[in-house]
Amino acid sequence: MLQIWALDGIPEISPGDDLVRMILDATTEPLRDGDIVVVTSKVVSKAEGRILRADDREDAITRETVRLVASRTSPTGHVTRIVENPLGIVSAAAGVDASNTPEGTVLLLPVDPDASARALATGLRSATGVHVGVIVTDTLGRAWREGQTDHAIGAGGVHVFEDLRGTTDAEGRPLVVTLPCVADELAAATDLVKGKAARRPVAIVRGRADLVGDLDLPGARSIVRDPVRDMFRQGADEAYAEGFAAGRAAAG
Repeated sequence: MLQIWALDGIPEISPGDDLVRMILDATTEPLRDGDIVVVTSKVVSKAEGRILRADDREDAITRETVRLVASRTSPTGHVTRIVENPLGIVSAAAGVDASNTPEGTVLLLPVDPDASARALATGLRSATGVHVGVIVTDTLGRAWREGQTDHAIGAGGVHVFEDLRGTTDAEGRPLVVTLPCVADELAAATDLVKGKAARRPVAIVRGRADLVGDLDLPGARSIVRDPVRDMFRQGADEAYAEGFAAGRAAAG
């Protein structure tokens, strides 16, 4: 049986805070072997001091942009940029967050969310003696679909994929490409109990001990698709403009 619950009582996080101790202090149900601790990236970033003085969020987004994927201007003049950030993640605003931060500051994503997740998993395992995994999440939009869901951007001691290739379905037919991203599925599921404004940034998943493993398992960075296999490297308008320009140059 799968169980998911959020932790209450975690205070506002400041740079240098001990997240392992804060998580354990808020845990009323002792952690068990095979539990997965899912932590919102915002509190990880705060603890790691990823707070940037920036009166202009757009400047911070520019600094965190590796590649512009698409840009659109709304009728009100607001510009939305979909970009690739240094982690290889494609998202709106490069993951730069101005909500729930002091005035005049923005919050950047952790420098290495996989390393952050492994450090938390190491600390929790050491403090409790139980074999747990950790997923660090962030809220992202999805191509082709409205709205946002939480996704895994860091993982420590957790299998991020459940590889079903080579097995068969219920009818006995072989599965060739089935590779569920269970880390993203768990991230989205825990957001149902954490909420966006309830100050409950940590949730526990129990019932998927099969996904918990060694700390040197591939992290969430392995979820990012290799650019060679990315069929949607640009927005539609950007791809059209580039192709049109290339055609004119070839013709002329």
